[in-house]
Amino acid sequence: MRAVIQRVKSASVTVEGEVVSEIQVGLLVFLGVAQEDTPADVEYMASKIANLRIFEDDEGRMNLSILDIGGEALVVSQFTLYGDCRKGRRPSFIHAARPEKADPLYQAFMDEISRLGVPVKAGIFQAMMDVELINDGPVTMMLDSNKLF
Repeated sequence: MRAVIQRVKSASVTVEGEVVSEIQVGLLVFLGVAQEDTPADVEYMASKIANLRIFEDDEGRMNLSILDIGGEALVVSQFTLYGDCRKGRRPSFIHAARPEKADPLYQAFMDEISRLGVPVKAGIFQAMMDVELINDGPVTMMLDSNKLF
């Protein structure tokens, strides 16, 4: 499982001209699922992201998690995080999970991070989405549950 995590002041997802999800202060999480991913990857990623200390404390240090600040998460499925561009000019997506595997793990991730106490909003799986955000910092992190890729 792979994630690009952005600390945001606000973020939203629009599908066909309609805002389907939006958050204020929190994290925008682009989440990709690999063929090899399991529920263990879901648990690892949810716990890591919920507890990742990338929000500033009173002294301006990155010392607080999304749980500490009472922020929200907007989770957007993104199979293109597994695009391999090393050969040729067109990305290969052979490591990305097929939708029938990816969607349940994407949903499980949102359930798990919510269970940990993070309010969650979501994009629409497999939809063409417009994602808007005001990046705070900017602070952008990458996280991968599998070191093979």
